Amino acid sequence: MNPILLGIIGANLLLSYKAFQDISFFRKYEFHIASIRAGEQIRMLSSAFLHADWAHLFFNMFTLYMFAPVVFGNMGNISFLLIYVGSLICGSLLTLYFHQNDYSYRAVGASGAVTGIIFSSILLEDRLMIFGFLPGSIYGFIYLLSSIYGMKVKNDNIGHTAHFGGAIGGYVITLSQRPELFTENTYMVILLAVPIVILFFLTKSGKI
Repeated sequence: MNPILLGIIGANLLLSYKAFQDISFFRKYEFHIASIRAGEQIRMLSSAFLHADWAHLFFNMFTLYMFAPVVFGNMGNISFLLIYVGSLICGSLLTLYFHQNDYSYRAVGASGAVTGIIFSSILLEDRLMIFGFLPGSIYGFIYLLSSIYGMKVKNDNIGHTAHFGGAIGGYVITLSQRPELFTENTYMVILLAVPIVILFFLTKSGKI
């Protein structure tokens, strides 16, 4: 396994396990609007290494494991890390923007960073297959639909809004690194812009 991918998965496993066992640790490093606005910006990064439960952790890490090889295989380790961290930050910033006045808002999860990797990998290799039969683009859209649903029902502690920011981050950073994709894979560039635009208008209209 790629050492950077192994390190990211390992950090998520260790820190999430620590948080499962220690609620004070979880509360100290989760994404929490009131605390961030009070100066605890570290939460915008640390929250991406915590998860709500084992299922949430597995889903994110499995998704990352399936899509990450496409990104570092096509763009190299440094660009992969840039997309992962950049998408993480975009997810946190957008979450802070949309929830800035909701002081009780809390969230955790690597979802923003993982969604960025999903969008990047689909841009780079639109014929990617998951489980040998499921197109990567379909899996990616299912992932985003689950995010939209989570944002709408708001009944868990998962950072669904971060999916939106992460998608934008992965999309923009990948295209900035590989501008030839605009001509080589124009269809997918346009197709992946659609859910981003839809999510934006749904959020702005107050439907999510």
